[in-house]
Amino acid sequence: MPTSRQSSRAATARSRDAIALLKADHQQVKQWFAQFKKATDQRRRSALAQSICDALRLHTTIEEEIFYPAFLESTGDRDLHHEAEVEHQAAERLILEIEQSSPSDEFFTAKVNVLGEMIKHHVREEERPGGMFAKARKARMDLKGLGRQLAERKSQLQAEQQEQAA
Repeated sequence: MPTSRQSSRAATARSRDAIALLKADHQQVKQWFAQFKKATDQRRRSALAQSICDALRLHTTIEEEIFYPAFLESTGDRDLHHEAEVEHQAAERLILEIEQSSPSDEFFTAKVNVLGEMIKHHVREEERPGGMFAKARKARMDLKGLGRQLAERKSQLQAEQQEQAA
């Protein structure tokens, strides 16, 4: 059962346009990567890595299911679309490796740090002037409508994640 805080966040997310929602996800994950780099406790590092992986899995899913197809249809920019999809595939492989390991794995920190660098690059590509988000605005995509779709799908996926964790 969602708390009033979760319901309030979901309502706020539904009122945002797609780009604002996706940028908020980028910002949250960026903060978790920074916290991971500073953390020394293995349990904290493990929890942060799991939060990062969960958030990225949700984010990539809603982008791939909703935003990217709408972007491709509106702009016809196959190169930018395909590059984003390939970056997601690479990140998803690394996410799986991180989830199958633990902070005691000698490559755990390296994997999380490399994922962070990959995501930083990906975010720059989406948010830079002339990048995917700028082209989406220029194409006059229905960003409010897409924002509602993204928020609804993200809520569904979060509920599924919580059910699986229980």
